Amino acid sequence: MSAEAPTMPLLTPYKMGIFNLSHRIVLAPLGRLRSYNHFPQPHAILYYSQRTSKGGFMIAEATGVSDTAQGYPNTPGIWTKEHVEAWKPIVDDVHAKGGIFFLQIAHNGRVSNSDFQPNGQAPISSTSNPMRPDAKIFDGANVSFTPPRRLATDEIPLIVNDFRLAARNAIEAGFDGVEIHGAHGYLIDQFLKDGANDRTDKYGGSLENRCRFALEIVEAVAEEIGAERVGIRLSPFTDAEDCGDSDPEALGIYMAKALNKCGIAYCHVVEPRLTLGDSIGNSKSLLPMRKAFNGTFIVAGGYDHEDGNKAIAENRTDLVAYGRLFLANPDLPKRFELNVPLNKYNRKTFYIPDPVIGYTDYPFLETNA
Repeated sequence: MSAEAPTMPLLTPYKMGIFNLSHRIVLAPLGRLRSYNHFPQPHAILYYSQRTSKGGFMIAEATGVSDTAQGYPNTPGIWTKEHVEAWKPIVDDVHAKGGIFFLQIAHNGRVSNSDFQPNGQAPISSTSNPMRPDAKIFDGANVSFTPPRRLATDEIPLIVNDFRLAARNAIEAGFDGVEIHGAHGYLIDQFLKDGANDRTDKYGGSLENRCRFALEIVEAVAEEIGAERVGIRLSPFTDAEDCGDSDPEALGIYMAKALNKCGIAYCHVVEPRLTLGDSIGNSKSLLPMRKAFNGTFIVAGGYDHEDGNKAIAENRTDLVAYGRLFLANPDLPKRFELNVPLNKYNRKTFYIPDPVIGYTDYPFLETNA
């Protein structure tokens, strides 16, 4: 009797707390800038449905937690009942196909300008220092950035509460959970990293103080919707949006250990080799964070088929998040399973507002898929 072919690591089942995943390929949260007037649109139903597989885990794009959270055109929100209603048919369709769906909840902080802010006010941040003019920014953003206003200490609990209410709204919209966006130079990252955080109150200075805001948000959200429905994304090694840290490994390990006390579902971390969509050489590893964190560990950043399989086989991660490859290949798990060529992504259409081009027009292997 012939031996069975070994199972591909990426295609093995995995239990993420209360969620039973059929494979380990995750749709990364991807800003697509097609939510006109900051409302998710009907064309997002097809986009997410195309990428849904039964038992597959997907994380929806970064979604603003309040009217001060936005910083790019056509990004979605989740702070009003109208936002909730707009998300419902998108989530329902994913669930109808058996997918597990989290919403990434986010606040841009100083990566914004007064045009996006209520009453034309300054964006809020951990600091009053603006980003450097030459700072690496999200390559879909053709916007300038207004110097921010430093949050007063007594204002910070209000922002924590914005995340809590956004998580409640996400569950009301039908999502299975939320991912807190603590990466890529946005508001939470502006508190975490000493390259941006110049505060002298209890939210600045020491590593413990700089992590306080992030952990207060995690605790509030976990209390609101249950820790088993909460994840967080971190990027300690990236310096996107002029937000770097002098000791990123210490920051990552501290956060990993602190998150253990919260009992959340997962920690999703961007590889040191990735900076704002482009791979760079970096000898640092996420392995110390992986070892420090007790829950499900997700990695992202420039992974291909072979890299992903190897990372799981070597126990460097539990799940692998794919962005550009999943964007261009709505049936990515099937293509990996069959080991067939992938569609090439077109960077020029990542962030255009068209509801079809570069969004739902990437071909499947089979026309009836």
